Amino acid sequence: MDPGIEPSELARRLKDPADRVLVLDVREPFERRYASIKPSIHIPMAEIPGRLDEIPRDRDLVVYCHIGERSSLVVGYLRRLGFLSVANLNGGIDAWSAYVDPKVRRY
Repeated sequence: MDPGIEPSELARRLKDPADRVLVLDVREPFERRYASIKPSIHIPMAEIPGRLDEIPRDRDLVVYCHIGERSSLVVGYLRRLGFLSVANLNGGIDAWSAYVDPKVRRY
């Protein structure tokens, strides 16, 4: 089982200007309008296969959704396609809001 990355570790990495981690939001557009982790790019889960060219392979990638289930599936998919450095955000944006940034609305 993949341990993923904890919200606190992602927050630390995002604050480090030398760290080139990229955050990928795979939720639906209505969810993104409600709350998001910044900075991040948005490609809904169903669109990932057709938009692979928008996902850099030369950077560490952290994928998130609401609670971590959809993003876990995307992580597995990307790894099967050869993305080597990709991790799931444990607990998704819900955990991010609870443990890192309470200004991000929970739903």
